[in-house]
Amino acid sequence: MNGNAAPVLARLLGAIPNRLQLAGGWIDQPFVSQHNPKPPGSMVVVQIEPDFRPMDRSGIASGTRAVAMKIWKGKLPNRPPEDLVGELYKAENKGKAEPSGSQDMIGLVYPGVNRLDYDFRFEGGIFPSHIESCNNPKAARWLEKVLHLIPVEPRPEGYSPLGIKNLEPKWVARLGQSGRDCFGAIVKMNARALGASLNLNMKCWERLLPHVIRHPLIRVDLMALLKAYQRQYPGAMFSGCGGGYLIVVSEEPVPGALKVNIRTART
Repeated sequence: MNGNAAPVLARLLGAIPNRLQLAGGWIDQPFVSQHNPKPPGSMVVVQIEPDFRPMDRSGIASGTRAVAMKIWKGKLPNRPPEDLVGELYKAENKGKAEPSGSQDMIGLVYPGVNRLDYDFRFEGGIFPSHIESCNNPKAARWLEKVLHLIPVEPRPEGYSPLGIKNLEPKWVARLGQSGRDCFGAIVKMNARALGASLNLNMKCWERLLPHVIRHPLIRVDLMALLKAYQRQYPGAMFSGCGGGYLIVVSEEPVPGALKVNIRTART
């Protein structure tokens, strides 16, 4: 980034980070986790620097971040992270019939790579029973190298991923396992295992909530795009329901991809 442009862009984007969801997403929703026969189920969120403006409605929690920017005046308060998560969850979901999952808030507040363990028996599955964080700079730099974001398309207006729910317990368990696998792969810096966890996540989404990737309002053939990248690289998944970005795992450059900078805890 040009040195003269950086302060201007920083003022425009604000200081609150973005977040990237990796494997295990949807396990943070109680209507999913209540069917898990092997709790807790896990998912992974990664805090990333706000050095680009992501597409709206693309699975990067831009809506939740907009609420955080408003209530916290563009900067994370210096208070316990669990308090901030609770405050933001309440502000974001006030009056909502279908509340956003707490992983959106946690990803914006907790630095580094975080494994969120959800158990419906703990606070009704709304908040994780445990958060395991990795702020190892070496692992973060490695993850930055192997993650590649391909812009696809925002989810359409009027679209909902919840039209069909096939909440089979064995597939809910596999979804939660994909998050555990993902975190373990990142800690071990194993690209092949990381890719496999993202691929498993997509199989679970397709089985549990098929409208996440197939819906009359979605114009792009998301499954064809996904499979094309999965054949060429160790793994891939979409950043959210209805498209957004395709997150590709590769130790080599991926043409047309964006890169992210991971924010780790400051020592």
